[in-house]
Amino acid sequence: MLMHAPVMALLLVALLGAAALTAASVFAVGLLRDWDVNQGSRRQIELERRSELVATVLAQVLWLQGAAVLLMVYNADRIAPLLVGAMCAFGSFNASAWGFPALYAKLALFFGAVTWLALHRADVLGRDQPLTRRKYRLLLALLPLALADAALTLAYFTDLQPDTLTSCCGSAFHPEREGIAAHASALAPDAALWLLAAALPLLLAWGWAAGRFPKLAVGYGAASLGFLVVGLVAVVAAVSPYVYESPHHHCPFCLLKREYGYIGFALYLPLFGGAAAGLASGALSLRPPASLQALLPARTRRLRWMSMAGFVTFALLAAVLVGRSGLRM
Repeated sequence: MLMHAPVMALLLVALLGAAALTAASVFAVGLLRDWDVNQGSRRQIELERRSELVATVLAQVLWLQGAAVLLMVYNADRIAPLLVGAMCAFGSFNASAWGFPALYAKLALFFGAVTWLALHRADVLGRDQPLTRRKYRLLLALLPLALADAALTLAYFTDLQPDTLTSCCGSAFHPEREGIAAHASALAPDAALWLLAAALPLLLAWGWAAGRFPKLAVGYGAASLGFLVVGLVAVVAAVSPYVYESPHHHCPFCLLKREYGYIGFALYLPLFGGAAAGLASGALSLRPPASLQALLPARTRRLRWMSMAGFVTFALLAAVLVGRSGLRM
């Protein structure tokens, strides 16, 4: 499997990310120790110049992490026919003990990267770069994720063997099985759709209120992650069966296949994008520095609107898919 072009690209991105964050973390330790914008010392000037260079390189590397998530899932679906028993990306990830941990690590790094990029873009707006310490502390927190992502990605593709028997999605997403996937499948479709319909206006109301009451803005980030969970449960319990027109087929990965028009990408991009934008808005709203008091509200408001637009897009598409289905439950 290591010789497949997408696999090589994923390994390269993961190793590049780990190497870049390792080098940047060494710099971050020195910066956090010596950074003082009130001094015009040679050391401070050197830190400011190197910080700009490091941040520029990191921004490019972290953008690649978002593309790597999409490529990881797309590649898992493409290699499914090469694995015994695999029908979709679920079977590919399930073919190795490292498959799903590698996916989860990549998703966690994606959310962390979006938050870091939001902090960086806001930091350069301040005359005193007030978020520099905060964003480099976050960078140190991202380093273990980057190392785990590289290690798990390498372990997954190294362990993946074509003759390994793996279970298909139908067995894991069966209501009578154990596990989170089975519990989500066991939820009644009507209940899942009602839960989604109730969660969306509550989240939109929270986002609107956050613009008027800044203390609510930080919590919107956590609320966005909560809506992500609700959305994924709705996909497993209700949207997937309606798309497949089969009450027993709950797999969220088969939605990414060609025979279903790759509709899964249209569903998941606004859902995960909305959650990432919401998380970034919450992070920017936490203890805003004085020099950015006039600039941050507009930036966080824009991120919240992006988040809410993503969630509304997801919910509307889910409603269309359920409404046009020939299945009646």
